[in-house]
Amino acid sequence: MERRDFITLLGGAAAWPLAARGQQPALPIVGFVNSGSPLASWSDAFRKGLNETGYVEGKNATVEYHWLNGQFDRLPPLLADLVRRRVAVIATPGSNYAAQAAKAATATIPIVFSVGQDPVKLGLVHSLARPGGNATGFNFFVQEIVAKRLGLLHDMVPNAIRIAALVNPANVPNAETVSHDIPEAALTIGLQIQILNASTSREIEAAFAT
Repeated sequence: MERRDFITLLGGAAAWPLAARGQQPALPIVGFVNSGSPLASWSDAFRKGLNETGYVEGKNATVEYHWLNGQFDRLPPLLADLVRRRVAVIATPGSNYAAQAAKAATATIPIVFSVGQDPVKLGLVHSLARPGGNATGFNFFVQEIVAKRLGLLHDMVPNAIRIAALVNPANVPNAETVSHDIPEAALTIGLQIQILNASTSREIEAAFAT
């Protein structure tokens, strides 16, 4: 082998590792979307669940955590961006509105939800027996126990007749459900309900003053 050929071969070999690294597939991205404030316990539990299914954050999967801090107007552009980048899956734990926004944003990317209301009523699945579509998850029955919660409150403060319920109107599905279900449940135990709307710190302070 001539010296020139050897140098050419050596130069080509030196480039192999760089080329191989450049061809490594990107890790699948999990888009984690929650409408509340950051909770370490939720993030830790989410990572634990991923690990149990064989996915380790930073090793064979990337997780993008998006905490909206109650800023529901950020949902549409955020989900549009996740869809545009074709993330592997969108997880919306503990947020009805985020799950609905994800469902509206894509019919192909898998969505994993946990909601406090009937997922059929929320439009996430066709039926509980045959969900269909691209969304799956579970309902932890928060809304279904509204009457029970009011009953417990009445047992704790039996002399109270008038109860105030603080609602964030920006969280549309939850606000609609609370505004309908709480007064209905209150009628059965003789309570008067006053719905107070608040989306900002100033509005919350005003609601408490009221």
